[in-house]
Amino acid sequence: MEDIINYIETQELIDFENTFKIFKIISDLITTDESSSQKLLVNVLANLSKFDSSLNPILADLIEGIGFYPYISKENLELTSTDALIRNAYHSSSNIGKVLHEDQKYLLSLLNNTQNIIVSAPTSFGKSLLIEEIVATLKYKNIIIIQPTLALLDETRKKLLKYRENYKIIVRTTQTPSADKKNLFLLTAERVNEYRQFTNVDLIIIDEFYKLSAKRDDERADSLNNAFNYILKTFNPKFYLLGPNIDSISEGFAEKYNAIFYRTKSSLVDTKVIDMYKPQKDFFDKPIKYKEYKENVLFELLLSLQNEQSIIYCSSPARVRYLSLKFLEFLLKNQVNLNQYVEIDLIEWIEINISTEWSLIDLLNNQIGIHDGALQKHITNTIIEYFNENKLKFLFCTSTIIEGVNTSAKNIIYFDKTKGNNVEIDFFDYSNIKGRAGRLMIHYIGKIFNFNLVPEDEKVIVDIPFYEQNPISDEILINLEYNEVKDENLKQYSIILEIPENERNIIRDNGVLVFGQKNIFEEIRVNFKNVYPLISWTRYPNYEQLKYCLTLGWNYLMKKTESKSLGIGRLVNKTFGYGNHNSIKVLINNDIDYVIECINFYEDNKDKSKDEIEEIRKFNYGKKYSSKSNFEIEEEFILMNFQIQKHWFEYKIPKWLSVINSIQECICNEYGVRPGNYNYYSNQIENDFLRENLSLLSEFGIPSSALKKIEKLIPPDLNEEQVIDYIRNEKIYTNDIFINYEKKKFKEI
Repeated sequence: MEDIINYIETQELIDFENTFKIFKIISDLITTDESSSQKLLVNVLANLSKFDSSLNPILADLIEGIGFYPYISKENLELTSTDALIRNAYHSSSNIGKVLHEDQKYLLSLLNNTQNIIVSAPTSFGKSLLIEEIVATLKYKNIIIIQPTLALLDETRKKLLKYRENYKIIVRTTQTPSADKKNLFLLTAERVNEYRQFTNVDLIIIDEFYKLSAKRDDERADSLNNAFNYILKTFNPKFYLLGPNIDSISEGFAEKYNAIFYRTKSSLVDTKVIDMYKPQKDFFDKPIKYKEYKENVLFELLLSLQNEQSIIYCSSPARVRYLSLKFLEFLLKNQVNLNQYVEIDLIEWIEINISTEWSLIDLLNNQIGIHDGALQKHITNTIIEYFNENKLKFLFCTSTIIEGVNTSAKNIIYFDKTKGNNVEIDFFDYSNIKGRAGRLMIHYIGKIFNFNLVPEDEKVIVDIPFYEQNPISDEILINLEYNEVKDENLKQYSIILEIPENERNIIRDNGVLVFGQKNIFEEIRVNFKNVYPLISWTRYPNYEQLKYCLTLGWNYLMKKTESKSLGIGRLVNKTFGYGNHNSIKVLINNDIDYVIECINFYEDNKDKSKDEIEEIRKFNYGKKYSSKSNFEIEEEFILMNFQIQKHWFEYKIPKWLSVINSIQECICNEYGVRPGNYNYYSNQIENDFLRENLSLLSEFGIPSSALKKIEKLIPPDLNEEQVIDYIRNEKIYTNDIFINYEKKKFKEI
């Protein structure tokens, strides 16, 4: 096989006789070795201009025989037999106007019967295409689609906007279902658990369903299990679970829930593996001594691939920033000009709202993008759009590329071997990274360049904790009835049942650490008289009230595996400052100003003894940053504040405040005193201090800068859906108060 592929790649033209020989080999393999026939066919299509075109009718029949129907029209080939034409028409979808390949059509037939479907298929399979096909049939009245990230949900929303005449699209827990239309709920698992207005569910779709597993150390696995289990028990809907590279699931689950586990390795692209590691093992295994050597190997490789698109996997946001800037420095040093003459309208927004000096501007101007969990959602969405539109050639990213977006590239560079600081990439993660090489219907062949040893192959078995219960967390167990609990977990369950029922109901509904919440109940009760002034606030807390509540969350609502590197003191200061200034840019500038002040203090006092220095903390802080340039300082604090906004302000702190609010309300009612109400402040923090009827728009990837401008143009008495209609009908986005980037974002809603 490799010899034949090598022959194809090295020939300039392949004559009639050898074209026929290769086509015959494919024909023979179709019945004896399907995966090899697919691999060889894809390599033929990637080099189609080399082959004798007089044999194209045979090629069309081979494509049809393998079931890769979309490639027939892509290459403008014609089927000759009536039978083949009929089969091609059978694989065409009248709902979405596309041709499905054979495995997709088979899956669709399964989805149309009474059984539930659990699918394991490669990234390039086109699993998400079937989601649109299902929606387009209009067969189901109420559909829930759960995806792991808001970015994926927004991408799905954009694809399904064309069905808004038939479906009301619901993306926030504040929206009510339509009684007139069908309903399409695009939600994270956490939002499914928080949503109180489901009346019925006909179908639930879970993308990346491997996140149900308790054995992959995903902090959101509990929420996904509880959401799935609740919907199954309450509404008994049909379900469709999809994910990549999974070998099996919990034994007995499929039988209990009348499901088919369907695993296919069928792929419409081929991935070539290039080993960069073994030839340079002695250098790459010593990352401190030969750090620059390995980086230069990467940069030279990227330079050689500059006419194609490449995704570079990095372990963390800090690594993304570091490597992308080092690559830019490499290009400038070698006088390589990758400046492009295409519109990058995000740059103007950055200059106005973040900084004219932020390095992302120079990166984008040189066709380099970055993607990680620290960036604001609208920025990451836009960068992926630019990459998919071929405006960017290089994308430095973290594990968000595994599960956070739908994009691929001709080349994938597996550069770092960990997720975060010390979690090794396993074979499952590696397979998902590798799966991004090649793009369906664009690149027949992708390449993965391994700068590390490939992790050892291992079977991936997805356990489903609410069913298998080995292991099962307290947070899932509390949602089960006694008769659902397996004998080996009854002792664990009995301890949960010792919690008073009214408290247990609150703890269950909150969906986070069971005994962490129990400890908060106990701490408030023990000190109630003293802490009542600290918990009874409404609207905006003072500093001490906020400090007390966030400290409760910090001490009792964080899992052991979560990082506490930020520190509770800094978190409280940041949150309080954010509440006062309502601006992430102000927080960034305040940090920079304070560091410069500390550096100046250090310079003025560095010759004194420690006993003579009055503000030692300020002195040490200044010493820490004294060797850094203004550029490095600004980069660090932009990254840090974006991370705080994304992880803490938009996710953790609102959740903590919601949990603590429900607990203090319960205890205050017991004591017969007025409880506090944190809902207003929590919503303000989560939604960047937007007016309530505009917060839905932030889900659509519209920057808060644009939403704060539009406040003046939108009547305050309109509800969320009316606001969207008002913007569309009145074309509010044409107003000159918006820059081009903001106008473009409004047009996408």
